[in-house]
Amino acid sequence: MSSTEVKTLRVVVLISGSGSNLQALIDGVANGDLPIEIAAVISNRPDVLGLTRATNAGIPTAVLDHKGFASREAFDQELMRTIDAYNPGLVVLAGFMRILTAEFTQHYLGRMINIHPSLLPKFQGLHTHQRAIDAGESHHGVTVHFVTAELDGGPAIVQALVPVLASDDASLLAKRVQRQEHVIYPLAVKWFAQGDLKMQDGKAELKGELLPACGYQIEANEP
Repeated sequence: MSSTEVKTLRVVVLISGSGSNLQALIDGVANGDLPIEIAAVISNRPDVLGLTRATNAGIPTAVLDHKGFASREAFDQELMRTIDAYNPGLVVLAGFMRILTAEFTQHYLGRMINIHPSLLPKFQGLHTHQRAIDAGESHHGVTVHFVTAELDGGPAIVQALVPVLASDDASLLAKRVQRQEHVIYPLAVKWFAQGDLKMQDGKAELKGELLPACGYQIEANEP
């Protein structure tokens, strides 16, 4: 390895559905842009498309069906054991539709990131696209953030801003936002893998500089 090469970061990706952001990471690895190894993909739901995407890419998979556990705590304990067996440097939540316990988030503090389809702190939770339209927002978008015990509340890393058009409904807006998800999530993972991105004292830092509350902002280059 030359001095300019970056050590490959082991990543575990958690999914609950189709895994389109997982695919963006798989593609980034395949084209040589992401210095990571996706060590495993873990789903809390069986038979989802994201598992097929992982299998097609030769990535190990595991299913932990949350319905088979007596409590949220019991599920999270088993999930931690499963993740830690792969010894990842980063855990990536890619459409993982579970509220995580404080113990779980603390265990991975500073090395777990999530993507949320809004310009946080606006529109935490669900149905973000319709809520943005109903609120008369001029811009909507997507945020990558570090995960803390506060739901959708960890420090922002990067946001992509997407204009809200007069012709938009929730479905049209969601499609444009999702295209930006596939841009900024691999970017955030790359920053982390290169050692440029860190969480220090509850805040996100990029190349040693404290990021603003909204994170690094990118204007979508399409409407």
